[in-house]
Amino acid sequence: MADSQKTILITGCSSGIGLRCAEILKQRGWRVFASARNRADVEQLQGQGFESLQLDLDDSHSIQSAVKRTLELSGGTLDALFNNGAYGQPGAVEDLSRDTLRRQFETNLFGTAELINSVIPTMRRQGHGRIVQNSSVLGFVVMPYRGAYNASKFALEGLTDTLRLELKGTGIHLSLIQPGPIESKFRSNAFQAFKAHIDPTNSPHRANYEAMEQRLQKPGPAAPFTLPADAVAKKLIHALESRHPKSRYPVTFPTYLFAFLKRLLPDRWLDTILLKASGDGKR
Repeated sequence: MADSQKTILITGCSSGIGLRCAEILKQRGWRVFASARNRADVEQLQGQGFESLQLDLDDSHSIQSAVKRTLELSGGTLDALFNNGAYGQPGAVEDLSRDTLRRQFETNLFGTAELINSVIPTMRRQGHGRIVQNSSVLGFVVMPYRGAYNASKFALEGLTDTLRLELKGTGIHLSLIQPGPIESKFRSNAFQAFKAHIDPTNSPHRANYEAMEQRLQKPGPAAPFTLPADAVAKKLIHALESRHPKSRYPVTFPTYLFAFLKRLLPDRWLDTILLKASGDGKR
């Protein structure tokens, strides 16, 4: 670390990956601006000693206000942004309404893109910056009944790769973290999104939804090779502090495995493996 204190804005710090990364970076000497969507979570973060901000990725005013406040507190500089805030909308593609799909993209892509664009001018003036995106194994392979989330993460990876080319030579580095199964509240939040926006009653996928609901409500790790959020923090530290950050950071064994299989296997073979691995495939 440099002698001067580095600053970072992190989204989605109410729990899980965002909260743990905020804690670890603070311990390492970073000045962490920890943000969350709900006011109650912001107050909880304040109680834990963080400089916390309310930032709702679905709301442009909230994004602009949070960036403005961050820069006021930091004296007009920002060394890094970790885009962690996101959620997963379960459901078969044919059961996704346009509004439901739009909600997924508002949070996972559109809000993230607006936030990035809001901090780039500051990083350009500084001549340096790190932007790290929390993607997913589902940013390069897909699983059934996760179409909205798959699509949003594929789009995030494409946006990030494009920005990396466009910002070459500015001193701004972009990296993607691809976690796979991590201990968090992701499944419980996904279950709430499923109940709110999907009607399984008359769906041709009703039988498969029953298996999916069981998985989403299962206590403890629902997938093999699940790691704690510290595993993501370890990759984030490298992306932020290394002189030569990588463009992609796989985290869990499934991420490494599916990246390898995607390069090696024909689509038909890979489809069979992904259906089986999902736990939600055709019975």
